[in-house]
Order: sequence, then C-alpha cells, then structure tokens
Amino acid sequence: MSCSKRWVRVVPTGPVLVEGPVHIELSDGTSVDSDRFMVAICSCGRSKTYPLCDTSHRARVRKTS
Repeated sequence: MSCSKRWVRVVPTGPVLVEGPVHIELSDGTSVDSDRFMVAICSCGRSKTYPLCDTSHRARVRKTS
C-alpha cells in the first residue's frame, strides 16, 4: 500500500469521491478495482453498481441530522 496521501471528498447527500486508481475491498471478501482518476463510492446504499455510485442518491434526498 502506498504511503502517499490520497484526496477524498465527502459530498453531502452524494457519494464519497476518492482520487484513483483504487482497490476497494468489501466486508464479504469481494473486491472492485477502478483505474479512473476520480472514483465515486456509494454512501447511500441504493446503487445497483455498489460499491461504486450510479447516482441513485438523486432519486430521493436522504435526511441529515
């Protein structure tokens, strides 16, 4: 794993944007690789391409506290 810092941006009511390329490991043991320069990771749980964002969060705005 690289020691260089990565750029991460949390978008309110949207995805988490991570500077790529990335390797994402899920809790069930599966993994996803993306070589894009910026990767949108789903934070709403509605994406059909989870863990990657497919903009499903736009269908309904989640409540913030």
